[in-house]
Amino acid sequence: MLKKKDMLKTMTPVLVYGRPLLVFAGMLCALAVMLNQNPDIYLVGTLLFFAAMVFDLVDGWFSARFGPEISFAALADRVMDRVVYSIAFPLVAVGVMWRLHYIIPEHSRLELVHAVFVFLLCITVLIRDNFAHFMRGFAIRQALEPELRELTRLRTAVAAPLAFLLYVHAFHIPVKGDVFFLYSAVCWLGSLSVRNLFIIEIVFMVINFGSIAVYCRKYGTYCLDALCVEDMALRRRILAAFPNALTVMNAMMGLLAVFFAYQNKMTEAYLLLIGAAVFDKLDGAMARRLGLTEPLPGTEARHITFGGIMDDVADAVSFCIAPAWIFYICMSGYANAETENLPYWIPALIYALSGFARLVYFTLDRFPVPGFFKGLPTPAAALFVTAPLIVLTQLKSPASHWGLLLGYFCTGLMIFTAFLMNFYPVRYIHIGRFMDRNPWFTWINLVLMVVFVFTRYFGYLVFCQMVLYLLSPLITHRVDPKTAAMEAGKKK
Repeated sequence: MLKKKDMLKTMTPVLVYGRPLLVFAGMLCALAVMLNQNPDIYLVGTLLFFAAMVFDLVDGWFSARFGPEISFAALADRVMDRVVYSIAFPLVAVGVMWRLHYIIPEHSRLELVHAVFVFLLCITVLIRDNFAHFMRGFAIRQALEPELRELTRLRTAVAAPLAFLLYVHAFHIPVKGDVFFLYSAVCWLGSLSVRNLFIIEIVFMVINFGSIAVYCRKYGTYCLDALCVEDMALRRRILAAFPNALTVMNAMMGLLAVFFAYQNKMTEAYLLLIGAAVFDKLDGAMARRLGLTEPLPGTEARHITFGGIMDDVADAVSFCIAPAWIFYICMSGYANAETENLPYWIPALIYALSGFARLVYFTLDRFPVPGFFKGLPTPAAALFVTAPLIVLTQLKSPASHWGLLLGYFCTGLMIFTAFLMNFYPVRYIHIGRFMDRNPWFTWINLVLMVVFVFTRYFGYLVFCQMVLYLLSPLITHRVDPKTAAMEAGKKK
């Protein structure tokens, strides 16, 4: 029994320190594949990356279970993560470019966009890792033990599988005829459509930016204690850069959603709008956590601030202009003789202008209700009107009776939602703070979306979720505003 326990303890450093060796060997195999396109070497490299992925998923459990006395185990695990990701993600970024040139020289524009997106994803991963290391250093200097949050754990859990999947896709060598059953399984993964890869990569990018925001929220103030000392004005200007960066990402997500809608990729566009809503939630939460919503001592409080205006502009782009634009794109390409000549720009314009009016009212409202929105908030409105468009674009026969009804429904929904956004007597609970206080609700919805996103029923799922939020005031009107304004179980 003692010998078995010693063997299990020995496994911990093997799992922690073995990953870089496996990934480095996989990189050498990838280089060989790029030189001679040998399918056997490709299979060996894939197996090496798969072993590294398994090691990455189980090493934390082993170190906690059998090596708790190793004081530097957690540090070593993080260092090995940085080494592995510094090899794996630049390698797959090079691999997808090589694939376009040598494997599929007659590639489509979407495949080129995917290669560029993988390159941006690689940069995001490396920036996130270095930023996390930087913030942990300040936490340790303040005698704080860095803690793992949900987004951080989720990011760690999906990084290695994504690196493996991109490796299989980037260096995939098609082989004709009968092949070994293991190679058949690898070929199935390597042949995944760009659409499915985009969905996985977009979710991973949102998780990475969310992880950065979590580190800023928790350790941002300790970091600035060392940088600004007593200069509060300088401290405030530096702090403002973080929520402003998230606000810019909010607007960028909305513009990317429009781009994917032009490519008839409505599921990806919807996921980007969800990402924009996440950034909209995070920038406000970060501003409150960093104390940017309160005036400096000795100064008067200003109702309208630069950060608030910037946030409204980003919301206008992502939740007013982008949904209206996406609606016009989808309906203009709607192949139905009875509806193709309808002026779809009118409901799109009505929705966008109503969204602008809603944002202006939200900014100028001097008597807000804590934890609630007066009228349907613009992020929820954007997700509500674009959900049925996913179903519409998936129809095999848009000219059918069902397609005709769905087209009219989407058009009417734009006008109906424009009215709801400006119907101020109805209060909608702040869903972001509700999710903070109820993690079970967040995880249930996340699991459902991950399960349905690869099916034809994703549009139905998200539309039902938004209908439930639309009806939520029937229940949430009894919630105390002080309770609704709480974040993660703590009052602001």
